[in-house]
Amino acid sequence: MIDKKILEEHNLTSEEYEKIVELIGREPNTTELGIFSLMWSEHCSYKSSKVHLKALPTTGKNVIQGPGENAGIIDIGEGLAVVFKIESHNHPSFIEPFQGAATGVGGILRDIFTMGARPIALLDSLRFGPLANSKNKAIMEGVVSGISSYGNAIGVPTVGGDVYFNGCYSLNPLVNVFCVGIVEKEKIFYARAEGEGNPVLYVGAKTGRDGIHGATMASAEFGEDLEEKRPNVQVGDPFMEKLLVEACLEVMAKKLIVGIQDMGAAGLTCSTSEMAAKSGTGIEIDLDLVPQREEGMTPHEIMLSESQERMLIVAKKEKVKEVQQIFAKWDLDAVHVGQVTKGGMIRVKANGQTVVDLPVEAIIDLCPVYERELKRPSYLESAHKSEPIPLTNDYNEALQKLLSSATLASKEWVYRQYDHMVQTNTCLLPGADASVLRIKDKKKALAITLDGNSLYSYLEPREGGKIAVAEACRNLACVGAKPVGVTNCLNFGNPEKPEIMWQFKEVVQGIAEACQAFDIPITGGNVSFYNETEGAPIYPTPVIGVVGILEDVSKAVSPGFKQEGDTIILIGENRDDLGASEYLKSVLNKEKGLPPQIDLEEEIRSQEFCLEAISLGIIRSAHDVSEGGLAFCVAECCFLNEQKFGCQLEPRDELRTDALLFGETQSRIVVSTQSQNVQELLDLAKKKKVKASIIGRTGGKNLVIRHLEKEVVDIPLEEVRQLWRGTLPEVFKIK
Repeated sequence: MIDKKILEEHNLTSEEYEKIVELIGREPNTTELGIFSLMWSEHCSYKSSKVHLKALPTTGKNVIQGPGENAGIIDIGEGLAVVFKIESHNHPSFIEPFQGAATGVGGILRDIFTMGARPIALLDSLRFGPLANSKNKAIMEGVVSGISSYGNAIGVPTVGGDVYFNGCYSLNPLVNVFCVGIVEKEKIFYARAEGEGNPVLYVGAKTGRDGIHGATMASAEFGEDLEEKRPNVQVGDPFMEKLLVEACLEVMAKKLIVGIQDMGAAGLTCSTSEMAAKSGTGIEIDLDLVPQREEGMTPHEIMLSESQERMLIVAKKEKVKEVQQIFAKWDLDAVHVGQVTKGGMIRVKANGQTVVDLPVEAIIDLCPVYERELKRPSYLESAHKSEPIPLTNDYNEALQKLLSSATLASKEWVYRQYDHMVQTNTCLLPGADASVLRIKDKKKALAITLDGNSLYSYLEPREGGKIAVAEACRNLACVGAKPVGVTNCLNFGNPEKPEIMWQFKEVVQGIAEACQAFDIPITGGNVSFYNETEGAPIYPTPVIGVVGILEDVSKAVSPGFKQEGDTIILIGENRDDLGASEYLKSVLNKEKGLPPQIDLEEEIRSQEFCLEAISLGIIRSAHDVSEGGLAFCVAECCFLNEQKFGCQLEPRDELRTDALLFGETQSRIVVSTQSQNVQELLDLAKKKKVKASIIGRTGGKNLVIRHLEKEVVDIPLEEVRQLWRGTLPEVFKIK
């Protein structure tokens, strides 16, 4: 029997090893064991999540490609399709923040252009521990720098995202990167290894020892051995990736190839076995032909390396020289390393010897699938316990605390490091509810957003999953776009713990329920388990990416108020929803209570109202009410207007003042309109069965809110705007 220590190093159980022996009819050698270690890892096989992910809706009339490929594809009409995907690079970004984040960007870009699409935008969803901790600050600096370095160099704009802070991320930051591209429908490519005898080409960068066992590392908790894991982090080269993009798109455009796949997680192992599995074929390769940048690499190291900027191509037999000439023009390797075979086997040679001889089915299709134990976490009972919330005597001070909290403060310090205008498609700058990208020579535009509140998902996972989808769709509605497709990145702790698997199942059920209500498919995504360090798990963090279509880009709406004297109208209803709010967390230092409950039918009506009002041209600005509540929402509407004027609000609700100002009731949107459009807007709301109430007017130099005949907030706008804008620069000592 194999040594238990070797199995632990490969993150395999004794039972899994016995199954491997049974499947291949013998003991695997070291290289073969490494292959199973990678392909049966949680990161590659989804062995703990598959049974629950089946609940997600993945089909629809416009779906060209759902889960199972490098990225999802949605038909957007006029012969075009949108290609999009989100991935995580959490573990590498903790060990080496700069390279971890940079290679996360590189990897997701390859997922997009592998499908034949040109990447047109990036977004990132980031989670860090409190910035008072110097380690968290260093991680954030490294991550932001890594994202900007790679994205800026390759010429793909980073146009949006979100950044949250919580103590649960102190030892495990989250770096989720989303990419979107455009492709002509007849020019889509897939990861296929078809045609017996067709040549297999290795293209791109040379193979090194970086990233070996990276996928295995991403499928285990962190302990005290972090320094030993540094070799598992890949090193990226965005300039080479730019060449790779152009070369790959050129050979695709000239129809010289049969299939193509990124050598991402698990490198050569993943690309060879997955391409063969999808085609019912086999592949033979000779490692002596693989370009290497380090001497003395073993077959085990070459097969498991996750060196970046590499692709595997199956070319047409008669087109090999033409493919190689194109890659040579871009100064890239394109080496004939093998061929497609029949029989469904992966065979690898080195030094004239066969070092791998495995059935593709055993590697890909016969991986164990687990239905892990589920248990409702015990912390929920005390977290949900009702406690009186003390009333504050100073709402000005409370609002200032919210505005200066790292989670709600302006992220300009982050996004000004990104080039968000390259390619000249960006219509709404970062800071809007959603990013809007023009489609060249078309009237329509794409809108994209990321969303996910981990505290909601921690305190009530199913509701957190529903709200993540609903709020992302609401962000699109606020700019005038209708959602057409969803991708998700599900970040959780150790799935072997019943409480974690219960959280996961509940979140997935919530996401499924919301997607079904909105009638939008999930075309793919990523599950990131084992986000724990020294036994401390992160909060369950579903990050939802939604792509929408804006039929007329000229009608895109932004969140900032536009002109003094406009009427401010609240769509939706204020309720007493302080549980799990940013106000409780940032001002009262409590992470407790029930999150707001969402009525999906009410949510859909609010969004449909907003979309129709924007199409009619009777809304000048729109901004969704989310973290921070109504007071924070209108403050942002003031901050984001170019003329920098304030507003006066006087909502009529009979609520506690703190709940009115800072409660996070769902399905609410703050809009502004010219006085002559007020009645039409109210009539439309009535027709759509949506509550709409006039709550104030724009203008003045202060943010003023009256409630129950008292002036509860009155702050000079410029003073709090500087507080909001200056929080992160002050932390990082930026002038």
